Amino acid sequence: MAGRWPFCSVIVPNYNGRTLLGECFDALQAQTYPVDRYEIVMVDDASNDDSVSFVTTHYPTVRVISLATNQGFDNVCNLAAQTVRGELLVLLNNDAVPEPDWLAALVEALQAHPQAGAATSKMLLYDQRDRLHNAGDMMGQDGIPRNRGVWEVDHGQYDNAIWVFSGCGGAVAYRRALWEDLGGFETSFSMYLEDVDLGWRMQLCGWKTVFAPGARVFHHLSATGGGVTASYYTGRNTLWTIARNMPGPILRRHWRQVFGAQFRIAGEALHAWRGEAARARLRGMLAGLIGLPRVLHQRKTIQAGRTVSLDVIERQLLP
Repeated sequence: MAGRWPFCSVIVPNYNGRTLLGECFDALQAQTYPVDRYEIVMVDDASNDDSVSFVTTHYPTVRVISLATNQGFDNVCNLAAQTVRGELLVLLNNDAVPEPDWLAALVEALQAHPQAGAATSKMLLYDQRDRLHNAGDMMGQDGIPRNRGVWEVDHGQYDNAIWVFSGCGGAVAYRRALWEDLGGFETSFSMYLEDVDLGWRMQLCGWKTVFAPGARVFHHLSATGGGVTASYYTGRNTLWTIARNMPGPILRRHWRQVFGAQFRIAGEALHAWRGEAARARLRGMLAGLIGLPRVLHQRKTIQAGRTVSLDVIERQLLP
């Protein structure tokens, strides 16, 4: 590895994930990255299973931060970032199992691309290890994020280290300087799309995200989320992400795509009204609309901090 070995803090948020933790921490302790150059920190979000006792008993080198009350994913990550020591903050879902070279590959990507504030992983399905779940996030002109390569068989078609719009918060490394400059995740989101929101703020301020194809993790899809919860927060937070971050001239240029996408999503949910997840999506969209006045106040600060041209942002958006 070129250059020095930066100290990394691998942060594993956990809520009632006891059955997943053994494989996750076994994989983290088997990393090829120098063992004295990274720490593993589990932040337990007031679990009511035996996650904490399991980790303290079987993984004594893992630092455990145990919260007395449930704070939500975004608060958990922000609290952890304030207490860990790393120059790089590395987030890993408890339902993800990294390969031995995962951490080293993320660090190498950041060392090779000093203009990058984040490096994101190649995420593959745990049960279908040749099939992609995420090769970096991209953003559409309609304001909808895309998982690059999702559901495709991995033939190496994404194995070039290239720029992506943002990194999936399930397996991503951030420079501490970036995290502190931008204030980490937006805590009002609670969970879902906080990584996309941070990616938008990075883009507006000139920070980049690099895809690290050698940083491979296998993801138990929706093992700790999904369903009704995901539908609600995705419906709400998509609206808030657009309202906070899409610059006015770009929003006016693509307003038909933006509104069209939201109407299509709402129409699909109405068509599937009998489904609990569909109703949750509509409740989330309604909550997003109700929360817009507060979000538009935040927008003023975010847009005032933009340091790059509109053309730079426009080139990052997919038709």
